[in-house]
Amino acid sequence: MNAAEMVQALKQKFGDAVLETKEFRDEQTLVVKLASAKPLLKYCRDELNFDYLVDVSSLDYMGKEPRFEMVYELYGYGHLQHLRVRAAVAEDEEVPTVSDIWPTADWHEREVYDMMGIKFSGHPDLRRILMWEGYPFFPLRKDFPLEGKPSEMPDVGFTKVAPMADGPFVTCAGPGDTVTREPRSHRPVE
Repeated sequence: MNAAEMVQALKQKFGDAVLETKEFRDEQTLVVKLASAKPLLKYCRDELNFDYLVDVSSLDYMGKEPRFEMVYELYGYGHLQHLRVRAAVAEDEEVPTVSDIWPTADWHEREVYDMMGIKFSGHPDLRRILMWEGYPFFPLRKDFPLEGKPSEMPDVGFTKVAPMADGPFVTCAGPGDTVTREPRSHRPVE
């Protein structure tokens, strides 16, 4: 069975829980209701042999309701098929963990929580994985400014503006080899 046939089987099995199906460049995507996402994903692993959870990620549609969307990328080593499952998530809604289905989801879900603030119910260890505990913001949300926000912990990152033009890691395009184009080679050592 190929991925397109598996999508049809999922539509028959889960009925109204499958809101939409998409095919783009031979990639199959299912958009499902959040309440049905976990049973559908478990069925994908147990019955359709999607034994590898490639990724768990999220999208922020700031200004739209529901604001977030979860994206699960599945792959089956036995049949070599790929499937994407997406589910909309409201800002105050919790997503059921799939770490009991695929243990690798543990760190993926922690990253989504850390960067987007989406909580996972039933997760065995939902704490920040990249930012420090107590950090009050979610850096991948669209309302987080590109230049960042002031921190009470100045030793964590840069406290000054990082150099861009003519900085230590900037090379200049043009004739000659990399030694003559390298700005560091023209500066006296301090």
